[in-house]
Amino acid sequence: MSCPDCFRGQIHEGSTKGKVINLYGLDTYVSEPPNGKPAKGIIVIIPDAFGWDFPNNRILADNYAEKGDFKVYLPDFMNGAAAPVSMLFNMQTALAPGNPFTRLFALVQALFAVVPFFLRCYPGKTYPVVKGFFEQLRKEQGQTLSIGAAGFCWGGKHTVTLAHGDEINGQPLIDAGFTGHPSMLKIPAEIEKIKRPVSFACAEDDNQVSLKQAEQIKKIVTSFPDSFKGEARVYDKTGHGFCVRADLKVPDVAAQAAAAEDQAIAWFTSHFKVPA
Repeated sequence: MSCPDCFRGQIHEGSTKGKVINLYGLDTYVSEPPNGKPAKGIIVIIPDAFGWDFPNNRILADNYAEKGDFKVYLPDFMNGAAAPVSMLFNMQTALAPGNPFTRLFALVQALFAVVPFFLRCYPGKTYPVVKGFFEQLRKEQGQTLSIGAAGFCWGGKHTVTLAHGDEINGQPLIDAGFTGHPSMLKIPAEIEKIKRPVSFACAEDDNQVSLKQAEQIKKIVTSFPDSFKGEARVYDKTGHGFCVRADLKVPDVAAQAAAAEDQAIAWFTSHFKVPA
């Protein structure tokens, strides 16, 4: 996650509809299907660098719950160390034309935030927390409901790792995964290890997953056996972060973000078992 685009974008407007609970030792935002409808399954969002209390991520959780009739969990996998929202403004200022001293000051402020994030939230340190949450979820709620992981940017790598086939009591930690513009993946090595069906939403202009790498991903996951065959889609005229931090005031950009959201909902709907 070394690209500046991991820390830039827009904050979305809108009220959230879920609630905050403590689940398996983590503060967690939870959103449920409207009007008391039974959940078709559980989706756990593994967020981008801005974490579980970033408005965009909570709004996305609400959308999954409302449109797909899923129970959606958004845990604090970063243990309070998510990147501060101020980084969005500092990074935007640092990379925009303007007074060089203002840009330099904004860049220094951004670095003071990003370095602690990397030290506290690198994948090797946080994956045990992610895995532990899914283990408890499978044991306590995943006996009757399918479980999916939806990971974005930072969370995309964790989603792919979960799909490598980790189990608890002989059951997979996830039944299916979705990831939008994942970061820090070793391609093709980490893709070739996938053992659960994963859907990828890739950006056309992304230095974390290039177009060539997106085609590699597509070729690999679509060649898997039917039991864990995946898919990969590239969204034209998009950049890293478009699934969660897109400027929704730009019609074409908003449409691409909405299409990726629909992609995730359709993927989980088709791969979740209908509760008895």
